[in-house]
Amino acid sequence: MPLDVYFRTEAEMPDLEVLALSHCRGRILDIGAGAGSHALFLQQKGADVTAMDISPLAVQLMQERGVKQAFVQDIFSYTEEKYDTLLLLMNGIGLCGNIQQLRVFLQHAKQLLNHGGQLLFDSSDIAYLYEGAPPAGNYYGEVWYQYAYKGQKTDWFQWLYVDADTLIQIAAEEGWAIEILDEDDTDGYLARLMPLD
Repeated sequence: MPLDVYFRTEAEMPDLEVLALSHCRGRILDIGAGAGSHALFLQQKGADVTAMDISPLAVQLMQERGVKQAFVQDIFSYTEEKYDTLLLLMNGIGLCGNIQQLRVFLQHAKQLLNHGGQLLFDSSDIAYLYEGAPPAGNYYGEVWYQYAYKGQKTDWFQWLYVDADTLIQIAAEEGWAIEILDEDDTDGYLARLMPLD
């Protein structure tokens, strides 16, 4: 994963990300904000944006880069504030790790949204990686990763890529209205979800 991906400007962002940022409204929570590029963009546009990441070093970096509101927190245990937009970009929904945790997240996210609020995220269908023969057993978009950088390695962690059809089904089952705002030519898409209850 090239490091500069985390520090990109608006001009370097994919169209789906730029579109997602244009749909942000009200109080915005950028979840899994990383180096803070999306939060910085929104902040520069005058938006009321708060950035959250589970990594203290990421939050420190965001603050050094000029993100005014950034804090360390695990989204699954966060209950303090409510927002109008929950934003997860660069396949940020992947932090769910698997389909079951995606369901947990969707239920939890309802508690973090004001009335009329929205959840925005991008993901992609990675079936193409399996050349038409996804592995049996778990959902094929549940992937295990380990990052390595200059001799340091993270622990293994699970990351989720969810295809749009599966997401539409799960969203309906968990009480969300869903709209696919756009798709790209690499099986990626941008989704907007709004609670039905």
